[in-house]
Amino acid sequence: MNLSNLKPAEGSTKSRKRIGRGTGSGRGGTSTRGHKGAGSRSGTSTKVGFEGGQMPLQRRVPKVGFKNPNRVEYVGLNLDALQTLADTYKLSAIDFEVMKEHGLASKNDLVKVLGRGELTAKLEVKAHAFSATAQKAIEAAGGSIVKL
Repeated sequence: MNLSNLKPAEGSTKSRKRIGRGTGSGRGGTSTRGHKGAGSRSGTSTKVGFEGGQMPLQRRVPKVGFKNPNRVEYVGLNLDALQTLADTYKLSAIDFEVMKEHGLASKNDLVKVLGRGELTAKLEVKAHAFSATAQKAIEAAGGSIVKL
């Protein structure tokens, strides 16, 4: 080994554009910034969504309707799903942790039990909300509800 065959270790260097290192490098002169104008100077930035003076997409698209920021969204869970869960895993109580465990809800969801299907199992169901028909069906089957 001598000075004529030294090279960096394998994978230790990245190939990148070296800008502003003379005309011989192919990226000297204007250093890929073009000629004149604000973009050629240091400290420039463009606004988010700026499209070179063209009307930005966010302003071109018509705005329709209203989205209520205070709306509370629930994940619906029907009685037939509860019955299937109770039969499959031999459960007597179904709470939010069980729902998360079996993929029926995720950690930030609010769960509302709805009244579709038959419920024969005696269950204690814990959820954030219940429809009137679901509440009647759970209590008719001998179970109880707990609102979280």
